[in-house]
Amino acid sequence: MIDRKNIQIRDPFIFKEGGDYYLFGTTDTNPWNAKGVGFNAYRYAGGPDFQMWEGPFSVFTPPEGFWGTHDFWAPELHLYKDKYYLFATFMAEGYNRGTQILVSDHILGPFLPLTDKATTPSEWMCLDGTLFVDGEEKPWIIYCHEWVQIHDGKIVAQQLSSDLKKPVGEPIVLFGAASAPWSMPRERRDGSGIVDARITDGPFMHRQKDGKLVMLWSSIGTRGYAMGCAISDSGSIIGPWRQAEEPLVATDGGHGMIFEKDEELFVTFHSPNKTPHERFHYVEVIETSDGLKERNDVN
Repeated sequence: MIDRKNIQIRDPFIFKEGGDYYLFGTTDTNPWNAKGVGFNAYRYAGGPDFQMWEGPFSVFTPPEGFWGTHDFWAPELHLYKDKYYLFATFMAEGYNRGTQILVSDHILGPFLPLTDKATTPSEWMCLDGTLFVDGEEKPWIIYCHEWVQIHDGKIVAQQLSSDLKKPVGEPIVLFGAASAPWSMPRERRDGSGIVDARITDGPFMHRQKDGKLVMLWSSIGTRGYAMGCAISDSGSIIGPWRQAEEPLVATDGGHGMIFEKDEELFVTFHSPNKTPHERFHYVEVIETSDGLKERNDVN
């Protein structure tokens, strides 16, 4: 067993099945520059505050001929039509960064590529794809079109085929990072010196009891990496989307998701946002008309 304070992990993702909780995320020791190794997962072993975990369990190792070589980032686990899918980011020389879908019959894998290429547009720099199934049971991939290519990063939705193997619609831009008042600009990557670029990271969808659709997503705020909420009052993935005025996690933490424990809601995130010190954290939240709020911050 391992204490969560000793688990180096970015982009933590909790999946509950029965009475068990599983922790997935970016687990390579050097996720930035070194060749990708794979993804590990952990199973909750007990103790207060999700303290002790079994593992690591190796759930994905790139098979021979796999196109991705670097940037093994942000695996999200989704159960869809009786199979388990990992939506994960990869990159390689000659390929733009993109989300590849992996599949397995078992929650701890082994996972294998569903197709021979990323699902996101090959001409775009993309990352952090997540699965959303709408009210008509149609699957969508929600992902980021990266700021490194377009300066103001975008959140994009694209409908998928029922077997998740290919897009069946055109990309639909939901919003840009600059639409959030808490997202701060940074210098572009094009060498111009212009400071107007904004990051989009880690979208995750949550349907509230009031029917509103809430999206967690991350950017850079006034106190570093941060995570906020966008709200679709119509409940549609197409929106229109409005942004919460303040981030949900404001200080050096982000890229999270939502899970339930004892009928309460929690949001995960990693903090600090510096390798190799990233650790899994979570806070209890409640639903409001303006999206999710940390319970302790609500009067």
